[in-house]
Amino acid sequence: MQAKLALSALVFAAFAGNALADDPTVVNDTFHSTKTRAEVAADLSAYQLAGVNPWATWYQPLTTFHSTTTRAAVTGEYLASRNEVRALTGEDSGSAFLAQARGPALPVTTLAGTPAATAQ
Repeated sequence: MQAKLALSALVFAAFAGNALADDPTVVNDTFHSTKTRAEVAADLSAYQLAGVNPWATWYQPLTTFHSTTTRAAVTGEYLASRNEVRALTGEDSGSAFLAQARGPALPVTTLAGTPAATAQ
C-alpha cells in the first residue's frame, strides 16, 4: 500500500507542473505607415476637436439629423403604402398580393431556369 501511495504521489508531482506550450508561429509585423507622425497627430487632433465619437456608447447620430422631407409628405407616403406593407408582411408573406400582379408588370426573363427567349 505504501508503494502505491508513493507511486501515485510521484505521478501527481510529475503532472503538477505548468504546461508552457505555444505555437511555433514567428510574428513578423513589419508595418510601414503611409502617413508621417505629424499627419497622424493632425488627424487625431481634428477628430478630437470634432467632438463626435461614433464608437462611443453615448453616440446619438440623430441629434444632428435634419430631414429634407416634410412630416406631411412622410405621412402621405406611409398611408399610400400601408395596404401593400400589410399584404407583404401578412401570413403568406405577400404571395397572394404578388399573385394579383398589381402595378406595372415586370418582364419575365426566366421560366423554370430557362431564359424566356429560348423557352418559346
